[in-house]
Amino acid sequence: MKSRDYTALDRLIMGFERVTGGAGGDGFVDRTPAGAGMTHAGEAAHSGEVAHSGEVAHSGEVAHAGAGAHGAGVMNAEDRASGEGVTDVPPRDADKRRSAALMRVNHAGEVAAQALYAGQAATARTEQVRAAMLQAAAEEGAHLSWCQTRIRELDSHISYLTPLWYFGSFAIGALAGVAGDRWSLGFVMETERQVVQHLDKHLQLLPERDHKSREILQQMRRDELQHAGAARAAGAAELPGAVRVAMRCCAKIMTGTAYRL
Repeated sequence: MKSRDYTALDRLIMGFERVTGGAGGDGFVDRTPAGAGMTHAGEAAHSGEVAHSGEVAHSGEVAHAGAGAHGAGVMNAEDRASGEGVTDVPPRDADKRRSAALMRVNHAGEVAAQALYAGQAATARTEQVRAAMLQAAAEEGAHLSWCQTRIRELDSHISYLTPLWYFGSFAIGALAGVAGDRWSLGFVMETERQVVQHLDKHLQLLPERDHKSREILQQMRRDELQHAGAARAAGAAELPGAVRVAMRCCAKIMTGTAYRL
């Protein structure tokens, strides 16, 4: 069955409904080919194909990326319901507040990821890259759900500035898509590299007794490495240093604000 064509406005609205729970979680998946992902030259992956990346810069690890939704990627992780079965040790009040604030930051980051991919899909130049961006957004939906659930368990709230994170990130993603598919994939690769660094810091900052949040972040880290590797294997271009620095500055503003609000 042929999927209907969605305008940029459609993607913007349905994406925001997705991150706020208004779309029932199926806003992106219904128009993404089964198994579509980022492979060499931006071609949509078919079921069973796996993209192996080289070394991921700044992380010191080698990621072998299963790009398809039914490969070794996040969709299987979503089925695993990360953190389930991990003993949730009752934290002290101060530790609970810290864990909740850290998970709120991670939730804001996943909101931004949804918006970035939706914006990039809206302006992608080829159907293959558009499908890859929509699939990446669907895969990141698992992380969004884990963070939101954990925040509720910690008796806290998501960022009050969620609309700002979403609409601002959508605009940035759309601009990256306009620059061309190789640059758009490069933006994905650099974003995921920086997310891995960010998660490494949060794993150090989490209270020692919060095993459940730690398990969630560790799984997210593994998945983000796979996404970075898949984008690199698809032909992502390395972004200029000034762009990478600007991305870090924007991320620092968002994370610092989301921690408190």
